[in-house]
Amino acid sequence: MQSKATTVAKYLAELPADRRAAVDAVRKTILKNLDKGFEEGMCYGMIGYYVPHSIYPAGYHCDPKQPLPYAGLASQKNYMSVYLMSVYAEGVEENWLRDQFKKAGKKLDMGKCCIRFKKLEDLPLDAIGEAIRRVPVKQCVAQYERAMLSMSKRAAKKSAAKKPASKKKTAKK
Repeated sequence: MQSKATTVAKYLAELPADRRAAVDAVRKTILKNLDKGFEEGMCYGMIGYYVPHSIYPAGYHCDPKQPLPYAGLASQKNYMSVYLMSVYAEGVEENWLRDQFKKAGKKLDMGKCCIRFKKLEDLPLDAIGEAIRRVPVKQCVAQYERAMLSMSKRAAKKSAAKKPASKKKTAKK
């Protein structure tokens, strides 16, 4: 559920006390491990961490007015979520994160890049911090550009496959 809050402070203030404490603890872990080029602010109705336009002017391909998303933190209706785009982007990071949850004895409830949790104890905060630290701004941008290149190559291949085969002229002997 998206918030209408315009600042992180307002977002946190509108949360129930138990959720505010959990979200704030995860937020502090993220901020402690966040590379200097990223910024924190409100994005898509949640706390967002992103590559600002001053570093990546093209912005996010879905909406170039938006900065390039890196991570997010939200309180949803039935759970809280940490969104880690680097985990979605490349399998190495996802595999590493899955292994960290296993080592910590925690159950991982994950979508594409969203890690759902009902209470703070569900998360290995050290692993969340390390996941943030593992992908600095330059690597985030490089991952994103590789993903965009891969998507455009797949789209071109799909488009080419739909075109009718051109008639080849055969030389008469």
